[in-house]
Amino acid sequence: MDSILVTGNGPLNGQIPIAGAKNACLTLMPATLLSDEPLTLTNAPRLSDIKTMTALLQSLGAEVSSLQDGQVIAMSSHDLTSQTADYDIVRKMRASNLVLGPLLARFGQAVVSLPGGCAIGARPMDLHVEGLEALGAEIELKDGYLHAKAPGGLKGAVHEMRFASVGATENIVMAATLAKGTTVLKNAAREPEIVDLVECLRKMGAQISGEGSSTIEIQGVDRLHGATHQVVTDRIELGTYMLAPAICGGEVELLGGRMSLVASFAEKLEAAGVSVTETANGLMVARKNGRVRSVDVVTEPFPGFPTDLQAQMMALMCTAEGVSVLEERIFENRFMHAPELVRMGANIEVHGGTATVTGVERLKGAPVMATDLRASVSLILAGLAAEGETTVSRVYHLDRGYEHVVRKLEGVGAKIERIKGQ
Repeated sequence: MDSILVTGNGPLNGQIPIAGAKNACLTLMPATLLSDEPLTLTNAPRLSDIKTMTALLQSLGAEVSSLQDGQVIAMSSHDLTSQTADYDIVRKMRASNLVLGPLLARFGQAVVSLPGGCAIGARPMDLHVEGLEALGAEIELKDGYLHAKAPGGLKGAVHEMRFASVGATENIVMAATLAKGTTVLKNAAREPEIVDLVECLRKMGAQISGEGSSTIEIQGVDRLHGATHQVVTDRIELGTYMLAPAICGGEVELLGGRMSLVASFAEKLEAAGVSVTETANGLMVARKNGRVRSVDVVTEPFPGFPTDLQAQMMALMCTAEGVSVLEERIFENRFMHAPELVRMGANIEVHGGTATVTGVERLKGAPVMATDLRASVSLILAGLAAEGETTVSRVYHLDRGYEHVVRKLEGVGAKIERIKGQ
């Protein structure tokens, strides 16, 4: 199993190109199921999760081709052979459940495994089910699979979600594009990935308004056609690499970055003493005057502070002046990186959904283990600022969400290498 070796090496300087958004691309790919005409995505990230979604679509009979070194994905669902998403593929990635709405809308039936075999109430798949049932679907859970049908087709409705779930919003919006009549989705998630999905669906002929707000209105159409769409910049990769010069010092330009994607996050960096400015090509991040200041963080749905940047922000706070409190309100069990940071000399106390971090002068390199995608990159960031060597194991998580992480950090002066496992 591969590991990554990081050696603290001082300030970082240069440019890092930011890829297309993983979470956006994983949502856009199932949209091909809504039409029998080709859908082409450009600026696609080259990640293992994209390969998993490719395999899932191909298992349904879709044609999926990776072009231009993986940055273009050409798809066609003109001749699907199945409406069943098998557990063997779905278990690898939660976003696989996003085929449910499109299959149900176009074919009137779908059989989709619960991700990871979880119960409906865990990481709420129930919100997806409630929304689709509001559109007239009949859904039954049998043997770990959701069996969904809409014999007379889906019908528009007014539905208010109990929680602004990103995945449920995406599934319901896609399904509603082919429903009869008008759907009004209230308490909808507002993330940029949803705005990007709607822009793509609109190119395919969907009639949608209100994206980016808490109320989205969809007027159903008879069919959708083909389109070409550029995947939005990955705001989580952007925020992650913004933290590299913040934690190490120096000045790095993030190519393709937009302030609108990370406004609340940038505000926290500014409060900590890190400069964030827009340039003609992206965002410039600089830290030149000693240690950063501690800031408190509460994770919230967009436009609040992203839960997917909480682990990386904790790495920065480990060497900040003062005491910071990080409160996780989106996902439970999302402080599993804290004990690994403590192995590097961090002072962290976790109580339920709250972590209190007392900054130390310097972290020390140590062997640590990644527990999930964002935790893995937080440990790499911590290693960049630590004395000596840090070895991060179980970095297969990293390949799900960050393309060429070693190459990108090496390009701005980091001392980092990937060690191949036996």
